[in-house]
Amino acid sequence: MPRAIAAPILIADDDPDDCLLTREAFSECRLPNRVDFVQDGEELLDYLNHRPPYNDAQRYPLPGLILLDLNMPRMDGRATLHALKADAVLCRIPVIVLSTSCDDEDIRRSYAAGADSFISKPASYSGLLEVVRRLGDYCLEAVE
Repeated sequence: MPRAIAAPILIADDDPDDCLLTREAFSECRLPNRVDFVQDGEELLDYLNHRPPYNDAQRYPLPGLILLDLNMPRMDGRATLHALKADAVLCRIPVIVLSTSCDDEDIRRSYAAGADSFISKPASYSGLLEVVRRLGDYCLEAVE
């Protein structure tokens, strides 16, 4: 039986350094998942709804997992999470909040809004590698 194609992962994060480190961590962990980045919630929703410049659904497939930062410009992760979970199609995509926040209220509100998990961004690259390895396990085992 042929192995299923790994689900794409879409990451919403406005910090270019975090994006670069995350891309490197995915590469170092050799995960088969395609990883795309957007800078804020509005761009995330444009991507998911195939609005320009993401109107080519072949080039920009729906992800099997979304990693969502809370603190972004224009439309933050909190508002984005509410919009995702209010949409009949997009609500099925698992969302993991990956944020610098460790605030109990942010964690509680994220779960109440429908986040599947909440992970505080690690302070070190080795910590990020461990998070990415666990995400890889999650994607390979749970996301179809």
